[in-house]
Amino acid sequence: MLVLFETAAGYAIFKVLDEQKLQQVDSLWKEFETPEKANKGKLGKSLKKVLKKVVAKEAHEQLAITDAKLGGVIKEKLNLSCVHSPAVAELMRGIRNQMEGLITGLPAREISAMSLGLAHSLSRYKLKFSPDKVDTMIVQAISLLDDLDKELNNYIMRCREWYGWHFPELGKIITDNLAYCKSVRKIGDRTNVASMDLSDILPEEIEAEVKLAAEISMGTEVSEEDIANIMHLCDQVIEISEYRSQLYDYLKNRMMAIAPNLTVMVGELVGARLISHAGSLLNLAKHPASTVQILGAEKALFRALKTRRDTPKYGLIYHASLVGQTTAKNKGKISRMLAAKSALAIRYDALGEDTNAEMGVENRAKLEARLRYLEEKGIRRISGSGKALARADKYQHKSDVKVYDPSGDSTLPTVSKKRKIEEVEEGEEEEKPVEAKAKKVKRESPTEGKHPYREAETETPKKKKKKEKKKAEEESKPEEEETAISPAEEVRGVER
Repeated sequence: MLVLFETAAGYAIFKVLDEQKLQQVDSLWKEFETPEKANKGKLGKSLKKVLKKVVAKEAHEQLAITDAKLGGVIKEKLNLSCVHSPAVAELMRGIRNQMEGLITGLPAREISAMSLGLAHSLSRYKLKFSPDKVDTMIVQAISLLDDLDKELNNYIMRCREWYGWHFPELGKIITDNLAYCKSVRKIGDRTNVASMDLSDILPEEIEAEVKLAAEISMGTEVSEEDIANIMHLCDQVIEISEYRSQLYDYLKNRMMAIAPNLTVMVGELVGARLISHAGSLLNLAKHPASTVQILGAEKALFRALKTRRDTPKYGLIYHASLVGQTTAKNKGKISRMLAAKSALAIRYDALGEDTNAEMGVENRAKLEARLRYLEEKGIRRISGSGKALARADKYQHKSDVKVYDPSGDSTLPTVSKKRKIEEVEEGEEEEKPVEAKAKKVKRESPTEGKHPYREAETETPKKKKKKEKKKAEEESKPEEEETAISPAEEVRGVER
């Protein structure tokens, strides 16, 4: 049996002289107690043939190896039968223990140096070709970009406040931060503004306004040393701004190279933040679409679960352009659909072999069409209501020509039409004689509205007495009350 042994210096092949000892695994270590015991025996002919790079087919003995996968490759390529067993592992351990005595011409110092060099080479190879380490640059770049934004805000606020004591009007005139710092760097003391040309930084209107404000400025006087420190701060702001724009271009190019479909769907900044939050592109590809949707809103999610309220609808994906351009009512729907399509794009970028962005462009077109449909559907739904019509009339351009009303020129008290009509009606009522219609007394029949048979059945003695009493009262009334006399007949009787 031959033994294939791997060292830092290369491969070594040993000949097993007594194969029966391999069956005693527990006592095999005793054969490697000393280099003399491990080095017993001679070099066989078959081993010499292998060492002389003779065709492997002539070596008919078995080859003991430590890696089963390597044995399969050797058997396929060289047609050698390979052996891998616990006895072989123990044999390798013994050879490694006595490697210095078995391999001549290699001092221990050189072997340790070779081992160290091999370890460094393997680590460098794994870092170079590891798929997980490619997106490390994106994670670092987006983190640095956020840090630069924070530092720039602090520096610019400090610069505006510091120089504001000397020239406070300049901060209100120039709103752009980079243009402000460049102007301060070029102006220095505000007395130099009159003879300074700022056309390469500011437009003509703003430049004239700055020169006019410098003549009537209410700022205090400062020393040259203060101006020098302020100008040095402006230099830092300008340099950081330039580096920030350069870093953004670098991040954009790296995102298009590593995750082109994700970049098309959500943009380079949102995509880089998603990768940074997940740790790597491969880890992000393992997340479902629901997790991608709320990634970055973990605190709000667990707070909602704890208080039994509504869970958040979006996290980092909220800053995508598709979600930002929708109405508040449809933001949840669009974020859910965008997360589903983005999850597919992430998996395609992480695990696919193609590097084109065709799938991302196609899915984004579908989302934009869906967004237009939702917006039009919402408009159609509220188009028939009164509020929607009033809203439409409010913003509708009306080209009616208004005519001057001369009634407002008179200062005399005017009588309303309603009052005049009431006065006319009162006059007509006075002229007409008062006529009143005689009221007819309506007598109800005893059986009206009641069933006669049922009334007869349910009539009690008390009810019978009341009925007779009421009938007697009606008969005792005078006849004048039965027939009403009109006012006209009364007047005729008085004249007679």
